Amino acid sequence: MTIASTPSPQAQAPTWSTAELATLAAMAETFVRGAATRRANLAVAALELAADPEQVAQLRMVLRLLERPIVNRVLGAGFRRFRDLSPAARERYVLTWSTSRFAQRRSAYQALRKLLCFLAYADPGEAGAPNPHWARIGYRPDVAPLTSQPTPIRPLVLAPGGVGTAGGSTTTLEADVVVVGSGAGAGVVARELAAAGRAVIVLEAGPFVPEPEMPTHELAAFDRLYLDHGLTSTWDGSISILAGAGVGGGTTINWMTCIAAPPEIRVEWARDHGLAGFDGSEGDADYAAIKGELGVTPAPVLPPKDAALMAGARALGIEAAPTERNAASCTGCGSCPFGCRAGTKRSGLQAHLADATLRGARLVADVRVDRVLLEGDRVAGVEATIGWAAGDQPASSRRLTVHARQVVIAAGALRSPAVLVRSGLGHPAIGRNLRLHPVPLIAGRFNEPVEMWSGVMQAARSTEYSSGEPGRNGYVIESAPGHPGLIALAFSWEGADAHAAMMERVRSFVPLIAIVRDGGEGRLRLTRAGSVRIDYALDATGTATLRHALVRMARLARAAGAREVVAMGAPPAWHGPQAFGPGGEERAFAAFEERLASFDFRPNRGTIFSAHQMGTVRMGSNPRIHACDPAGRVRSGTSDRVVGGLYVADASLFPTAIGANPMLTVMALARRVARTVVSEG
Repeated sequence: MTIASTPSPQAQAPTWSTAELATLAAMAETFVRGAATRRANLAVAALELAADPEQVAQLRMVLRLLERPIVNRVLGAGFRRFRDLSPAARERYVLTWSTSRFAQRRSAYQALRKLLCFLAYADPGEAGAPNPHWARIGYRPDVAPLTSQPTPIRPLVLAPGGVGTAGGSTTTLEADVVVVGSGAGAGVVARELAAAGRAVIVLEAGPFVPEPEMPTHELAAFDRLYLDHGLTSTWDGSISILAGAGVGGGTTINWMTCIAAPPEIRVEWARDHGLAGFDGSEGDADYAAIKGELGVTPAPVLPPKDAALMAGARALGIEAAPTERNAASCTGCGSCPFGCRAGTKRSGLQAHLADATLRGARLVADVRVDRVLLEGDRVAGVEATIGWAAGDQPASSRRLTVHARQVVIAAGALRSPAVLVRSGLGHPAIGRNLRLHPVPLIAGRFNEPVEMWSGVMQAARSTEYSSGEPGRNGYVIESAPGHPGLIALAFSWEGADAHAAMMERVRSFVPLIAIVRDGGEGRLRLTRAGSVRIDYALDATGTATLRHALVRMARLARAAGAREVVAMGAPPAWHGPQAFGPGGEERAFAAFEERLASFDFRPNRGTIFSAHQMGTVRMGSNPRIHACDPAGRVRSGTSDRVVGGLYVADASLFPTAIGANPMLTVMALARRVARTVVSEG
């Protein structure tokens, strides 16, 4: 089942009533005019496929309540059904939700707004009828040329009709080591273990998409290559979360920015968390090896959005430089978040997973590991469900058992804890200490076209504020590329006409983001339906850091020549364009800075994103607060006893957030864990 084509509401969601679908279509028309029924159908398909049933039930209840005149009267919309309100009245009504003092109303508003605005602009349209919004905003997808050397990875086809021993509905495989997941950490571990002569099997819950079959548009990419088909968020909807979910994980769809952990973070991890050697020559060697394997080099060109960042930094006298990236002969097509059809991105498909395959490692895609098999105090393998990515129902799914004496969990910080919990492991730190690098968003509009979706995705960054100071944490400022759906989701909504007018000017916007070292933390739990619930709360330091970043990014955009600057939120904060008198612009911008310095970051007010998830099975020397020891072994409880043969090797291990893009650090820690696995095999 996919959401990339128009679904039938009856086929996709037979429990949705005609009235609910009609109200959802009216809501879609309220946010963005046109194709409302199609968007409602797409939204229903996405929700039924990827959202937790409890959240879907709550959203459907909201839609039913909207058709009760007495409810709308109490909420200030008059004694009428939502569908009977005029378009202007509907807009006024939903805008009151966006700033409501009731968190539940803000959550409902953001859930509907984000999904329906995203679909309005990400949907390529039907055959012969392309999305008309694309022409209005000047969007022309630049499809990358196909690689002449696609990845050598060829996933196993499991019995019946494939490999393995089939018994009833269960297939059995044997290996020395099972690696659960195929992202940044998993690929490094698989490569190192295969190089050491181990029989390695990599199990990935998502699909395998080779380069020639990579998506060419945004909706298909989110559907096929992103966790929860792109719908991942905190439970209250306040933070939108982007994470990879195919073979290669986040390395397949990321923007390739390569930044090592700041030196003070490495020192902190060694000093306060017992990661001996990470701050010295051992850590240096791991980072150097990873950068060599990925072919890390500075961005070859600076697209307009990145040139603006550099120009603003020069004008302000602050540090900025071209971004280092894991790409070779990059075509600059702007398709990084869709997967690299050109094969120039040194993702897992072209680097570590590919090398592991050439050294004999086997990979199985479309398999969700349900639990680790334990015999006494050590592992014996894993049990998994086949057909997970294809959306098979549990009753029709086949089972897979892999027998192995070592298991490395590397399914990402949002899924690795779930595997451990389902396996019966109860360390109190599992699922806690979630760090997200909360990202605020500023956009500056320039006189010239920018087309943030074209060229190198991220080519410049400023580390001027990467070191924290009393009252705030550190962060890195980066450009933020976007394609129409993500832009429509991220940019604030102040009415259908206002949003459409902003989108029509979006070719000239330069978005800036701050990769913020967390102030605050979150927690993961399993819901009754087996989904992963994500809860997250900023603390005072986190809020202060986000506000500090907004002010500095606004200054940077203005110094680069932006005509107007907007901080995204509900409501957003705008500066210009206006006819200022002498000194008027200076006074207006000073007032704008004051507003940003007190910007409201309560849930579902200030816009926050996350593309980095860390810390949920963190490593360290204190058995009471670290679920893994400094070598990556999983502890069996709050003592130094470990589960024999069980390890973690992904961003779950981070003792703290780092305030910079985490891929290189994930891989460096994975090399550290791989040495332990090899020595104990």
